[in-house]
Amino acid sequence: MQKIRLRDLFLIFLRIGGFTFGGGYAMLPLIEKELVEERKWLSGQDFLDIIAVIQGIPGIIAINSSLFIGYKLRGILGALSCVLGISLPPIFIITLIAEFLLNLQHNALIVSLFTGIRACVVVIIFWAGYRMGKKAIISYKSLFYTVGMVIGMMVFKLHPIILIGLAGIIGIFTNTESEELNHDHN
Repeated sequence: MQKIRLRDLFLIFLRIGGFTFGGGYAMLPLIEKELVEERKWLSGQDFLDIIAVIQGIPGIIAINSSLFIGYKLRGILGALSCVLGISLPPIFIITLIAEFLLNLQHNALIVSLFTGIRACVVVIIFWAGYRMGKKAIISYKSLFYTVGMVIGMMVFKLHPIILIGLAGIIGIFTNTESEELNHDHN
C-alpha cells in the first residue's frame, strides 16, 4: 500500500470536522465511509476496534478517534495531522457562534435551523449505532451481552462508565467468537 500523505489525512479530518454537527458519534459514520469504505486505509475490524478502545478511555470521541486513527495510519505525525484537522473547524465555528449567538438566540430562523439540525443528528447517530451493532454483534453471546447492557442502561440506569467496565470484564472472561450470527458484516 502506498504511504498515506499527512496532508490527505489533515484535509479529510478538516472536512469531517467542518461539516459534521452532533459531536463525535455523528462523525463516526463519515470517518468510516471515508477511510474504510472509500479509501480502504482501515479494515472494518480495525475501525470497530478503535471505536471500542476510544469508548473505554476518557476524552472527546472526535479527538480520540482521530488521534488513534492518525497514529495507526502514520504514527505521531499522522495523529497530530488528524487531531488538528478535526479540531480546527469546531474551534472556529464555536468562536463564531459564541460571538453572535447571544444576539441571535431568539431569532426564529436560527431556532428553526437548529431544530432541523438536531433531528438530522439523531438519525446520523442512530445509523452509526446500527452499523456498529451489525459489526459488533457477531455471535449469540455478543447479542445476549448487548441486550444485557441495554437493560442495564435503560432499566437499572447504570452509568455508561460502569457498563463499559462491565463489558470489558465480560469480554475478558468469555469467548464471543463462537456461534456466529448470519448477517452481512458490511
